[in-house]
Amino acid sequence: MGYEDLGDVKVREILKEAKNIAVVGLSDNPEKTSYEVAKILQDAGYRIIPVNPLKIGKEILGEKVYPSLESVDIQIDIADVFRPSDALPGVAEDFLKSNAKVFWAQLGIRNDDVADLLYVKGYDQVIMDRCIKIEYNAL
Repeated sequence: MGYEDLGDVKVREILKEAKNIAVVGLSDNPEKTSYEVAKILQDAGYRIIPVNPLKIGKEILGEKVYPSLESVDIQIDIADVFRPSDALPGVAEDFLKSNAKVFWAQLGIRNDDVADLLYVKGYDQVIMDRCIKIEYNAL
């Protein structure tokens, strides 16, 4: 099988339709890339849903932090993943238990086995190795 990029048009269509973006691995440190990207998306009008089991009971960017995608009680349009490639299998398992529609691994993060698993489970909106901020800026 193997991962196949969705292409620019489809990626931008996904961003135009999305309202809620769960950011997996979102840091509360303003100097971290995940925080910077989430803040830009929030300022652009998206609802950010922080997912970070190390920050339970806190807020990041004014939003309640969830321990997992599965625990989020809001419709997730995009699960934007800021975790290393070797952590993607665990994130994908959590994704499959959630209501998330799109699995998005940030620039430099890719795992073809995870993409294959998601395709087999019926998810065709899998984006890997792309920065959501760069794609948003291209809209």
